[in-house]
Amino acid sequence: MAANIGIMDSAYFVGRSEILAWINSTLHLNLSKVEEACSGAVHCQLMDSVHPGAVPMHKVNFDAKSEYEMIQNYKVLQDVFNKLKLTKHIEVSKLVKGRPLDNLEFMQWMKKYCDSVNGGQLHSYHALERREGSKGGKEATKRAAATQQSGKSSSSSSAAAPRPSSSNGTRKHDPPSSNTGNHHHSSRAAPSSKQSKPAPPAYDEKITELKLYIDSLEKERDFYFSKLRDVEILCQNPDTQHLPLVGSITRILYAADGEEVGAAAAETQTLSPIAEGSEERRNSVIESQKRKLIVNHDVEAAARASLSPRQRLSDSSDVKCSGSSPLLTC
Repeated sequence: MAANIGIMDSAYFVGRSEILAWINSTLHLNLSKVEEACSGAVHCQLMDSVHPGAVPMHKVNFDAKSEYEMIQNYKVLQDVFNKLKLTKHIEVSKLVKGRPLDNLEFMQWMKKYCDSVNGGQLHSYHALERREGSKGGKEATKRAAATQQSGKSSSSSSAAAPRPSSSNGTRKHDPPSSNTGNHHHSSRAAPSSKQSKPAPPAYDEKITELKLYIDSLEKERDFYFSKLRDVEILCQNPDTQHLPLVGSITRILYAADGEEVGAAAAETQTLSPIAEGSEERRNSVIESQKRKLIVNHDVEAAARASLSPRQRLSDSSDVKCSGSSPLLTC
């Protein structure tokens, strides 16, 4: 099932135009942007199209404008997911803001899921009748029909527009003008004004692409910021805060722009625990040797006290003989 498809699945590479064509053909709407479905009502009806009767359409609000009304639609959608045992997480806080990238990704998942149910084939689903039972459903249908009719009328009017007559014909029928300079100036200004008008659909498409690019950059920024925040929390742990390695990481995190924190300092800080350990072992060895010398001195003093005066004299004579030349005998 498509409940937990990966981010690199082919479903997330479906284009906006294909998504919009699928929504409009399935629900008989006329959406021009994916983010127009941010209210959640379209998602509810898409689930109703593949699972007839599973969605209480009387609770769906197609006229939702505020975030509170949109959240109510997403609650209905979440109840349907729970009923169908779908574990897909709905990021309501991002969808209701109308961000193009978030709405596109969620709609791509919706298409993948709807295509996986019955092969994406809808059997006798009456989208208009089902939508009339919801709040604002009739108005949404009227708006879609009005936009479709206006689009057809504009296309027919542009096709039926007469072609402009040739320049020779106009010269024959037009009366002679007294001010020829103004006539030439106006004839030059007319085509320039037509050329200066931009094409709105192309600009809208470019703006949408830029919004998608900005949303992807914001997602990447939030991802790396969360990783740095986790490292910062780890460095602030009292159990590891005193370690030199943690100190060097903290200096790198809080370094200002242009301040160089070399890798050599980090390596030195990394090796410093070994140096500290060797220094401690050296001090412990010296301390143990001192204790042995003190113990040997005490034992020797006790042994001398137990000797008789004659034995002490013999020991001193042995010392004198041992200090002289080895050729001499005592």
